[in-house]
Amino acid sequence: MPEFVVEPDRVATGGNALGRAPDGRVVFVDGALPGERVRVEVTAGHKKRLEARTVEVLRPAAARRVAPCAAVSAGCGGCDWQHAQPDHQRELRRAVVEDCLRRLARIEHPPVVLGPELPADRYRTTVRAAVHRGRAGYRGRRSHEVVHGGSCLVAHPLVEELLVDGRFGSAEEVVLRCGARTGERLALVTPTAEGVRLPDDVLVVGADEVAAGHPAAHHEEIAGRRLRISARSFFQCRPDGAEALIELVAAALGGSVGAADEGPLLDAYGGVGLFGAVLGRDRPVIGVESSPSSSADALVNYASGAEVHRRRVEEWNPVPVAAVIADPARAGLGKRAAARLAATGAPVLALVSCDPASLARDAALLDGHGYALTSVTTVDLFAQTSHVEAVSRFERR
Repeated sequence: MPEFVVEPDRVATGGNALGRAPDGRVVFVDGALPGERVRVEVTAGHKKRLEARTVEVLRPAAARRVAPCAAVSAGCGGCDWQHAQPDHQRELRRAVVEDCLRRLARIEHPPVVLGPELPADRYRTTVRAAVHRGRAGYRGRRSHEVVHGGSCLVAHPLVEELLVDGRFGSAEEVVLRCGARTGERLALVTPTAEGVRLPDDVLVVGADEVAAGHPAAHHEEIAGRRLRISARSFFQCRPDGAEALIELVAAALGGSVGAADEGPLLDAYGGVGLFGAVLGRDRPVIGVESSPSSSADALVNYASGAEVHRRRVEEWNPVPVAAVIADPARAGLGKRAAARLAATGAPVLALVSCDPASLARDAALLDGHGYALTSVTTVDLFAQTSHVEAVSRFERR
């Protein structure tokens, strides 16, 4: 494939640096940082853009470092920003969010600030690993190749032990989870748990058993609440990150999580009930969640008397609420869900986004329903990666 020299000037959604090829096309460069001069090899070509990988750094950025994890050197694709210092990673995340809000939501001066700084290592309490010849491994960068890299820089020690020492029989994949504050551990093995060898304290369950109704779950403690998390339920990857999100959502809602007589709190895309369980302790909560396992967990985790609607937000019938919390998947709200949330008439809405582009699209949609974006705070939930989490406040005009 052709090679050339490029000087990227910014970073794009997805983590690649962005520059111009000699022929004028935009080039997305894997492994480069803004301000560097790098030699790249083209990996894919399109009419208006190119994709490339860095083959030589001719002029490094001051924030560049050697990736500290041996798994990255072996080809693991899980941490795509380990070549940048953690402080610089934070600034890059903010830059990506600001860029998306300018380009996609047409907001000239995006109100984006950095959130609390979280530890960059040994934080991840959930790891999805491939299995090859009975050993857990990591997926290669943009490939299905399995890399046996040994230790993992970002895995919580309770999970890393299982990654390194576990034996997983004839499995194809395993999801390893732990409660960092409860010490509980769970392994969800696909397709079956036959032949798996792990320490006795680990709850081992096959995907076939869960499909047949096995009630496998572990627990985590968040902001003084003990939460049940079933094997198939989504949960944030670190308890300190979950608490950071809760604090930012509470700040975004302001006084709207106060007295119960102000009306219910809507926890849309509520998952296992993280936000409603903590912020809705003293007020009515309405949870909307489509996942069967997560909605069942929410019924356990919410305070008594909460409503849980097991359906998609787009299909939920709006009712008046005092405040809205929405934590959608990567695709964001979309037109129908944004309309349903706006129909509640809530004076304030806190949006938790895990993709800067979907945040920008949702900001434009909510603006069309009379909700103005007043603040955005980035959260370093996935340190060492280009993944961006953000909490935004929208006020009804």
